[in-house]
Amino acid sequence: MFPEQKPGNLVQTIERVATIFDVMAQSAQGISLKELSSKVGLPKGTTHRLLASLAYFGYVRRVSESKNYQLGFKLVELGNRLLDQLDLRAQARPFLIRLSKRTRETAHLVVLDQNEALYIDKVESDEKPGGLQMVSRVGSRIPAHCSSVGKVFLAQLSDQELDTLIKTKGLQKRTENTFSDPEKLKLHLRIIRQKGYAFDNEENEKGIRCVGAPIFNQQNQVIAAISVSGPTVRITKKVMQQRLKNEVLRTALDISRELGYQS
Repeated sequence: MFPEQKPGNLVQTIERVATIFDVMAQSAQGISLKELSSKVGLPKGTTHRLLASLAYFGYVRRVSESKNYQLGFKLVELGNRLLDQLDLRAQARPFLIRLSKRTRETAHLVVLDQNEALYIDKVESDEKPGGLQMVSRVGSRIPAHCSSVGKVFLAQLSDQELDTLIKTKGLQKRTENTFSDPEKLKLHLRIIRQKGYAFDNEENEKGIRCVGAPIFNQQNQVIAAISVSGPTVRITKKVMQQRLKNEVLRTALDISRELGYQS
């Protein structure tokens, strides 16, 4: 259902695709090209080109027996991810608040989106003393290779998957500590995979350190990550290793168990 007021800058192709999805969603047994073309008010050639592109990305599929078109499983995947994120944020929020209070630092909840770390929640401690203000905010994203939470996700990838990501995204050097060499990054990620947590030693922001750990779902899949971040004047390497690491790991495990994970 579209809003009553159509925006003046609506992209025509997006409008057509949205209309196709709406029509297809009402056809449980699928819909033929001819019928779909008629219902969306587009020429068959135009409709076929749009369907071919959508099929390539998995958003629609063609049933071999009837030759009809149906919505693709990619939409199910996206829908499930959205529900996971919405449920995840609500379930993780009390744990993030507790983590921020215990550490007196900023706690983040992050998911991987388009091979980037996307912040979906942030809790700042009311008790923390003054210091550097981080640029992180809910809805913002950063390259995965230069953050503790991002590296937690990358540690789950195979070398082949990582090579593809590096080729596509590159390894932008944000600070002098950012991993920009693929082989050094791969070695670093193997260590993260073994230990189960990651450090960000001023790799994304100068003067900021972070500790991150993965969150698992019931199927033992990493679906998110949390971190504690703060200025280097408070978060020394010793503090990260001896205190914050344990707090972050404990909280990540508590959230994972809340989601049905069994260690």
